[in-house]
Amino acid sequence: FVGMKSRGVYETPGGTIWRVAHQAIESITLDREVVHLRDSLIPKYAELVYYGFWYSPERESLQALIDESQKECTGTVRLKLYKGNCQVVGRKSPKSLYSPELATFEEDAVYDQRDAEGFIRLQGLRLKMRALIRDKAEEA
Repeated sequence: FVGMKSRGVYETPGGTIWRVAHQAIESITLDREVVHLRDSLIPKYAELVYYGFWYSPERESLQALIDESQKECTGTVRLKLYKGNCQVVGRKSPKSLYSPELATFEEDAVYDQRDAEGFIRLQGLRLKMRALIRDKAEEA
């Protein structure tokens, strides 16, 4: 920010354990798009904190979004700690978004495989149109 450089190495075993456990709960309680949005804003948040803008309105706005994203983030995580490694061996939450009924590839009343076909066609439509337009332009 002002041109001074400093380097440091920090060991925070408690922080590492907490982070791994928290990410495990987030993985089953947070919506994918909320996670993507939050993760895209984290570098800006870190920059604001690093440069000392803790009380800035932009940091407070980002904090409100992060706080809102964490409201459903609750549960229990089991970890295995061994020789400096931290491994998730179990997780559960009353607010889990995971549903075994929806996660199956078997025929059932909840999920119709034809829905996926339509979704894939729609997602690829913009790319198909782009290719057609580009091909026409190259022919001309």
